Amino acid sequence: MTLYDIVIHGGRLIDGTGNPWFYGDIAIKDGKIASIGKMNPASGNRAISAKGLVVTPGYIDMHTHSDQPLIADGNAESKVRQGVTLDIIGESQTVAPLAGPVLEEYRVEHRRRNGIETDWSTFTGYFERVMKGGIAINVASGVSPQQVKQVVVGYKERPATREEQEKMNRLVAQAMEEGALGLTAAWHAKGPENPHEVVEMAKVVKGYGGYYGVHLGSEGFDIFEELEKAIRVAREAEIPVHIYHLKMRAKSNWGRVREVIQQIEEARREGLEITANQYPYTAMQHPWRRLFPRWVQNAPWSETIPQFKDQAFRERVIADPEFDQYINEHGGWEGVVASRFDTPALKAFEGKSIAQIAEIRGRDPVATCFDLIFEEGTFIYGVHHTMSEEDVKTVMRVPWVSIGSDGAALNLNYPGKPHPRSFGTNPRVLGKYTREEKVLTLEEAVRKMTSLPAQVLGLKDRGLLREGHWADIVVLDPDAVADRATYEDPKQYPKGINYVLVNGAIVIENGDHTGARPGRVIYGPGKRD
Repeated sequence: MTLYDIVIHGGRLIDGTGNPWFYGDIAIKDGKIASIGKMNPASGNRAISAKGLVVTPGYIDMHTHSDQPLIADGNAESKVRQGVTLDIIGESQTVAPLAGPVLEEYRVEHRRRNGIETDWSTFTGYFERVMKGGIAINVASGVSPQQVKQVVVGYKERPATREEQEKMNRLVAQAMEEGALGLTAAWHAKGPENPHEVVEMAKVVKGYGGYYGVHLGSEGFDIFEELEKAIRVAREAEIPVHIYHLKMRAKSNWGRVREVIQQIEEARREGLEITANQYPYTAMQHPWRRLFPRWVQNAPWSETIPQFKDQAFRERVIADPEFDQYINEHGGWEGVVASRFDTPALKAFEGKSIAQIAEIRGRDPVATCFDLIFEEGTFIYGVHHTMSEEDVKTVMRVPWVSIGSDGAALNLNYPGKPHPRSFGTNPRVLGKYTREEKVLTLEEAVRKMTSLPAQVLGLKDRGLLREGHWADIVVLDPDAVADRATYEDPKQYPKGINYVLVNGAIVIENGDHTGARPGRVIYGPGKRD
């Protein structure tokens, strides 16, 4: 008589705590880990041999943009093949709240980029939509404070009135009661212009047991001002703060990330709960919108894009000192690469820098940048080469820094040349930075992908190999695991990830996707029925 659904036997277990590996078997029943120890493989309906392999908890990606891709393809190929079993979405643009011009901009953008019709406006609506076709991994979301403000106040940057602040607070409360994990922000320059508004919303989130996740801003010349605003939220709202993709942009700033770490360490000594994540690459990716002054970034793109043909508009942008600063922070014209064009006449320029395209076209880089945006009819997605390899390693060694891709769950048919982080983040850490360069031990690398993010998120039943925890499990070959994705050829799945189980169901078997979609929505602590 079988006792269990699956028994994984003969492997070395790395439980996610950071403790040394040990030999053991894992029995799974009804989606959860029923037993860990020594057991007969025949006690399971299915036995998986992990002899010569390592067994770990599933990886929690602290920072992703999989909201629409999971609807487009619930198999979540590029993520689950890395061993990722939970994607945290919601930064810069979140699936809710959606209303008015914010809804229309979201709807148009994702119809064009992902072929998705937006038929929801709340978190409840999105969660129902994403689960209609099923998903291979689990998903959870935060709520964006800047999007909340845009819904209430509009796109013009001005302080909210008391009445507007109260409405913003109510929208945040609604999001938390619908299952959001916390407040997740992306400030693109200097941090929020009205930080007291963020503190107010963070206090609401604190009442529901959530956290404040934040993309600091430019992450370059203004990073210390941006960081101080994040620390202010931690101090005044008495809420945990989690910093996205900790880094230092611009070659002239390389090495100064140590000062950023020191400033966070001082805040932690004060008793402020501040953590961070990073991706293991020296390039970042986001739309070219962030190359421009804040008055361009903050305007609706539908109003802004037509102006890129106008000479007076161009001259105003060029005269703004923020333009030079942001181009510098993005690696200069040689560092800004176009990763995707939807306009057929521009497809040949995918994977080329603005400097290279300018040379081909016989134009200067500034004019080329403006021309391309106008011709594409939207802000182009770009990969930006602007960070130092030594800084990446410095951040990776910090114990309170977890791993987050800032990528998305894509497949091999995704258009363009996306950042390789969507296909290779976790295996890159396990292969390049752990096995090859020994920046981390294998146990520490796993901890940064499992129990540390679970701790930040307040998840009590994931992130560890523990009896009673959900069976999100990875079986990998420690001698072979590696990323294959490159900037030149990013759409390549990794190697060395043999099995991935999500909620006790096998999604990756012998390196291949089974088609199973056992993923669930993971709700925040404030969820109400």
